[in-house]
Amino acid sequence: MDAILERAWTLKQNLIDFVLDAEGDLAVALEAFAAARSTGERYDIAQQNQVIDSFTVEGKVGDKTPIDLFVENQPDLTERDLSLLKNWGQKSFPGLFEITQISPDSFEVTNWLTAKHYTVKPNSANFQQEMSRFKLGEILRVRIAPLTDEAWVLSAPPIPMGKLGKPKLAVAIGNFKQNYKNNLYSDAPELLEQAWKSVEQYHDDFTEFFGSDEVTLSGYHLNKQLAEFQEVMTKKRLADIGIDGSKSLADIVEDAGVDPEEIKAVAIAAAGADTKAVEVVLDSNSSSKMVTPKVELPDRFKKAEKVTALSHPRWGQTFLSNYSQFTEMLTAEDFSTIPGYDKLVRSYLEDPAINAWIWRRLAKVNPAQLGKILQTVLQRTDFQIEIDLDSLLQEFKKPLEPELPEIASVPLHLHNLFQEALGEVHKSKSKPQDKKKSSKGFKS
Repeated sequence: MDAILERAWTLKQNLIDFVLDAEGDLAVALEAFAAARSTGERYDIAQQNQVIDSFTVEGKVGDKTPIDLFVENQPDLTERDLSLLKNWGQKSFPGLFEITQISPDSFEVTNWLTAKHYTVKPNSANFQQEMSRFKLGEILRVRIAPLTDEAWVLSAPPIPMGKLGKPKLAVAIGNFKQNYKNNLYSDAPELLEQAWKSVEQYHDDFTEFFGSDEVTLSGYHLNKQLAEFQEVMTKKRLADIGIDGSKSLADIVEDAGVDPEEIKAVAIAAAGADTKAVEVVLDSNSSSKMVTPKVELPDRFKKAEKVTALSHPRWGQTFLSNYSQFTEMLTAEDFSTIPGYDKLVRSYLEDPAINAWIWRRLAKVNPAQLGKILQTVLQRTDFQIEIDLDSLLQEFKKPLEPELPEIASVPLHLHNLFQEALGEVHKSKSKPQDKKKSSKGFKS
């Protein structure tokens, strides 16, 4: 093991040096990769190292990765070296890992995204000496890579996040999901598959209930309709697993013949529903229970005059309070007479919630008109909607392919964490603040 680990350290450092010393296309690709990952904040050394580390695996120079180019430029690599590099390229992944056990030369960790466990070795001799400062329960954000069939190695120096209470851990997981959308459930493809299937199922249920993939109502009425939709979906899920949705939770527990506490652990109450509108996952043999998030209209839309709900089997669900206004602009005889049309168009370009699918949907309404509008707003007289739309969307950092949407189901352990975190936050807010804190601006 020591020989393999030391060789892995040397091989990884050689790979990093190769990337950092490169010129030409590889250097340009690294710069573009780092820019795409930028959040606008200054990176510290650990974050820079993790970006470079991710680039070795995820970066592209044409149709090749940096690891491919490294292999081509290193004719003396052994079969073991090539095997390590191949596994790093195919199986390494980033995650939020909780330290569950510390040994002199390794960690036992759990990936919070998937609840899977790993034995992880340090990424250098220097870091091995620093391991003593880490504590049980501490969270590390880092990529890990295969070393042997049983052990993994830290792919880069980890970013320690300390011991996190449930609210802060839920926030950390939310940030990870936002910043690593292409790395969700990397070590559990079965969870990712189920999550994508849940998006398709949601779309099917939505179109069946509303009669279309698009519905426009007042915020008040849409909110009521979504509550009814939630109840219909809940009863349908219960029926799918052979449970009478009209029964109480106590009756369901009795019929199932399982421990009430076990049922409670996998029961999800629908918003505003009583116990008979509870969705229960009874397949206790499944190691990948998934929970579909509640269907709710965000508060900012509840009093809107018009809200459009759109559904897609891959892009998920989108709520917009000005979609009708945009489509009316596309069918107007003279769009320039519509007050604020330029501001509306720019908001659609800049808002991350307005994804590529929404733009393509709008383009189908009246492509010629949308092309003219974009020519005017962007002051690009040569803009052609059929040719230039995708490049424009990329310019505004809109992915051209769908990322797993918020409506997708999540693993049960994450659902439970988020619910418990919300409970703690609400409990904390309900406590009266002391006078000293109130005098400094804290509200009770």
